[in-house]
Amino acid sequence: MRKWLLVMATVCTLTSTTGCLLPGYSADPARRSQQLIFTSENLRSMLDEWERIWFLDQPSHLTPISVHGGII
Repeated sequence: MRKWLLVMATVCTLTSTTGCLLPGYSADPARRSQQLIFTSENLRSMLDEWERIWFLDQPSHLTPISVHGGII
């Protein structure tokens, strides 16, 4: 019984991985390239969204020249 459960758990683990039995992208080269472009564009927009959330896309108000601030 224990061996049967171990075999079933192994089969379920191996068949549930993406890309082994079911391909992640289309077999047609034109469609596959379009899908890859869409995937990369989604990742790029995710980085832009992350920068917008943390206000990293705002212009810097710091001066490009280092200022002493004290009396010389």
